[in-house]
Amino acid sequence: MKYSTALALVLLSLSTASQAASLCQQKEQEILREIGYAEKHDNQNRVKGLKKALSEQRANCSDAKLHADHQEKIARQKAEISEREGELAEAKQKGDADKIAKREHKLNEARAELKELEARDY
Repeated sequence: MKYSTALALVLLSLSTASQAASLCQQKEQEILREIGYAEKHDNQNRVKGLKKALSEQRANCSDAKLHADHQEKIARQKAEISEREGELAEAKQKGDADKIAKREHKLNEARAELKELEARDY
């Protein structure tokens, strides 16, 4: 029983440590992962661009800036949703079923993108 308790504590501390990684470290890991994908698919232009992004990220990253940028993206997405809702209301007022369906689809896409943004840590 002592072994299982110790194991549980070790696993808990490891998961806590991984969650404590800074936003900048998480962003760096994402870029490194993308570089790996690009290298795997022999996309040298993408690798070059990602390496430049990684260099800039390492030089200029701060958790506060990442968080602020992310909040700005969320605000822009909310503005897009408001715009899409207006377009949908206009289409409903005109009664054009095809346009209504298209506007509803675009609104749903915008909402899904907002949900995805809000689910991210930064």
